[in-house]
Amino acid sequence: PYGATLACMTVTPPENAVNPVDFDPTTDHLGVERTDSGLVVVTLNYPERRNAMSGPMTAAWGRLAAALRLDPSVRAVVVTGAGTAFCSGGDTGWIGGDPDATVDELRTKMMAFYKTWLSMREVPVPVIAAINGAAVGAGACIALAADIRIGSENAKFTVPFLKLGIHPGMATTYLLPEVVGVAAARDLLFTGRVVGAQRMLELGLITELFPADGFVDAARELGESVAGNAPIAARLTKAALLRGGMDSIEECIQWEAVAQPVTMATADLHEGLAAAAQKRSPRFAGR
Repeated sequence: PYGATLACMTVTPPENAVNPVDFDPTTDHLGVERTDSGLVVVTLNYPERRNAMSGPMTAAWGRLAAALRLDPSVRAVVVTGAGTAFCSGGDTGWIGGDPDATVDELRTKMMAFYKTWLSMREVPVPVIAAINGAAVGAGACIALAADIRIGSENAKFTVPFLKLGIHPGMATTYLLPEVVGVAAARDLLFTGRVVGAQRMLELGLITELFPADGFVDAARELGESVAGNAPIAARLTKAALLRGGMDSIEECIQWEAVAQPVTMATADLHEGLAAAAQKRSPRFAGR
């Protein structure tokens, strides 16, 4: 059943924090769980439509991203899909559902859709896309917008916009070259080819490949590891790497000359040094 693998680890969040009960997997098509480490696990939960980005799912995603941005107790996020797919993309029922709509009307509609889904990119903690099955079109962009991507042996990736007669959307022409480089992005966009898990690994679409059995547990383990990092340092590092990193080495060292001393003045630094000396796992408090 949904959420069974994390049931033993879910906890009641602190006041004003992301609360899983605010998201109903059935009506919102989005399930949310969290553990006492600060890890939040998000499941796209519309398996009968291969986790297509429905209206309820889109609204819930926007609410979740806003809550994650304001919750200092969150330390990492894992996003995966229910059933056999990661996400099959936008709901094609409304993409071509209004043939009389003007360009301006369609632009307004699409901008709202893009901004809602890409808002997860502004979450200040690391986001991990755990690609359990097919990631298609705009669904592939959910994975591209994450900080880390891993895949099961059943993972697939395709951006078939041109085959559908539509220009790529949801920042595909920015995110895909950022992840795989311009040459591979051109190939994937102009051919619309479906690539399997091994090829995804070779292209850098994912950085690690896992067996399908136990994939959610592997994703959770990675998420727990990332959540275990010093939270102030992790948030500053995410800010440094947002949108592909700094524009120049000078800009980089100017940032690091401030950000690194900030972390050197934290109690977490002394905890990290002590834990390394004592050969134990650190217990970071975020201060």
